Amino acid sequence: MSSRPITPADATLPESVAAQSHQKLQRLIQGVSQIIVGKEEVIRLAVACLLARGHLLFEDQPGVGKTLLSQALAQALGLQFRRVQFTSDLLPADILGASIFDREAGSFVFHPGPVFTQVLLADEINRATPKTQSALLEAMEEGKVTSDGITHALPQPFFVIATQNPSSQIGTFMLPESQLDRFLMRLALGVPDRAAERSILQGQDRREMLRAMPVVLSWPEMQEMQASVKQVHVSGPLLDYLQDLLSASRADGRGLSPRGGLALLNAARAWALLQGRTMVLPEDVQDVGVAVMAHRLEGDGGTAMRLLEETVIP
Repeated sequence: MSSRPITPADATLPESVAAQSHQKLQRLIQGVSQIIVGKEEVIRLAVACLLARGHLLFEDQPGVGKTLLSQALAQALGLQFRRVQFTSDLLPADILGASIFDREAGSFVFHPGPVFTQVLLADEINRATPKTQSALLEAMEEGKVTSDGITHALPQPFFVIATQNPSSQIGTFMLPESQLDRFLMRLALGVPDRAAERSILQGQDRREMLRAMPVVLSWPEMQEMQASVKQVHVSGPLLDYLQDLLSASRADGRGLSPRGGLALLNAARAWALLQGRTMVLPEDVQDVGVAVMAHRLEGDGGTAMRLLEETVIP
């Protein structure tokens, strides 16, 4: 491992830009936190995921606020939002759309499905069959849909926020590995602590608050910060550390792919900018590590945590 220290002098992003980004993102986090009480760390990770242009997977029991958080993020950014309830009889065409013969035109006309939006909530995605789940693959990876050999571009930006129930529940289908890899992060909200739950029970109805919620951060502002993420510096020692993590994950013959490594790097860059910094530190990799790695590795997150604990920090 390289011994050259990580220093602020390596950064290419101006400190003033990082500081402004931090202030704007804090405003976004605080706005969403008024709707989702007591879950600021999860909200911060979700914002970092969007900042890194990633798709987001929530896995948790029903009723903890996954759908409400998704709606709050979309509304706070002023983005178009659509929800699809995934069920066992849902077909790919129900998501993507289909070409229907128009008698007046004498030809087939494509009718876009709900995927043609800016924020798509795929609710309880693991209740649909793997074939239907896979219908989202091209859209998530390339931002487009192909129907009858014709490609249709999706609106920009395009984010998928999916929720899934624990696989132990009846009537669920495991997401295929190719689908899981399309999600930058997997998060869990969990039940609120006692104080947060008391606030929810005594406070104003969260859905009423959501309807009244103003746009906190414009999309052009978010786009500028997404571009800034690419300028957050990554030093040689940090890349050594990242590669050590990747190598350790492959010790049993499996582990993180190069795409998984890029996902971890992009998430760490976004997390650093969210903190108002111009360079990635090992702590950034650790803070996002479980959210990025756990669903790409077998297990419930214990493997990812062990890798982070055992890999030497530069």
